[in-house]
Amino acid sequence: MSNTENFVKELADKYGRSRESLMPILQEIVDVQNYVNDEAMVNVARELDLSAAEVYGTASFYSFIETREMGEYIIRVCKTIVCDMKGKEAVLRAIEDTLKVKIGETTPDKKFTLLTTNCLGWCHKGPAMLINNEVFTELTPGKVVDIIESYMHK
Repeated sequence: MSNTENFVKELADKYGRSRESLMPILQEIVDVQNYVNDEAMVNVARELDLSAAEVYGTASFYSFIETREMGEYIIRVCKTIVCDMKGKEAVLRAIEDTLKVKIGETTPDKKFTLLTTNCLGWCHKGPAMLINNEVFTELTPGKVVDIIESYMHK
């Protein structure tokens, strides 16, 4: 039995083996390894007696459940019109220039992944971004470079 198989079995023991257990199991997998790989999805399907397509469909539907390997720090920049009007494009350019990646890419050292996402709920203090679960608001290009550099040294 593989480590992933054991881990998924433990999660099914913890959350149950009903359809309602799917989201909590997927969320905990993401909490531990930053994404849900194909092997984990197959094991979840087996444990919950669901089709692999149903597990993949659920995982790929939600923007905070990644189905591909991510960096240690996942940067999600809000892409709403409000953040756009408050300078999101300049903030994104500053992040891309600092990390030398484009949206959707991960740095070669696997430390950062840059993504955009729908509303983070901070429009009144936009532009906003998340780094993993930490919120940053009222961003400027200079402020975002300082934030990224602080994560480089963690």
